[in-house]
Amino acid sequence: MTDTSSAPQAASNANADAGAQAPMNNASAASAAAAAPAVPAASPASASGKKPWETLPVTVKVNGESHGPMDVPAGLMMIDFLHETLGLTGSRLGCGQGICHACVVIVDHADGTSETVRTCITGANYFDGKTVRTVEGHATRDTDGKVTLAPIQQAFLDHFSFQCGYCTPGFVNAATVLIERLKRNPIARADLEAAITDGLNDQICRCTGYVRYYEAVRDVVLKTPGCIKDSK
Repeated sequence: MTDTSSAPQAASNANADAGAQAPMNNASAASAAAAAPAVPAASPASASGKKPWETLPVTVKVNGESHGPMDVPAGLMMIDFLHETLGLTGSRLGCGQGICHACVVIVDHADGTSETVRTCITGANYFDGKTVRTVEGHATRDTDGKVTLAPIQQAFLDHFSFQCGYCTPGFVNAATVLIERLKRNPIARADLEAAITDGLNDQICRCTGYVRYYEAVRDVVLKTPGCIKDSK
């Protein structure tokens, strides 16, 4: 016959035994962890396979002027190369994560097409051998030093499209690529709003000046011959 009065005591003894074992197990685990060899951290590397402090040769044409060849650290972003090496500070470092597109420049291809590329997340080495336009490359200057803005730059001013202006260089480049694309492949007037939305969709304006940016681009497109198909 089982003595039920001893059951609580037995359970208590069992719990005590389990508690006594726990510190020993923890201590053993700690000893094992201390004895295990440390796993070295992987060395960071750029997309080229080079470590950030190693260098690669870069030759790039920016706004019609060739630069290089020069040795550039594999981990150096293009935005820093433009600012610190070439002294072109018009491109803006916004989010630093490739989201806001304030930093985009235009890359011109041999077939006559162009595209915007984010410089805050793209290494300078990517641009080796490429032709690039920054926001500094749009306006022209005559022999007397008088500056004439590009049509899209003037339109942004006329429409008061921006407030702080931090995002404006990115909008200038994105709008330029859009307008040049429409010159090559004109669209129907009915498709213009959608084309502008698609062309500027990646650009973020923290002052929320989107409506005036869009209005300015629309005006430039409508005034630029060849962008809109003949309605006939």
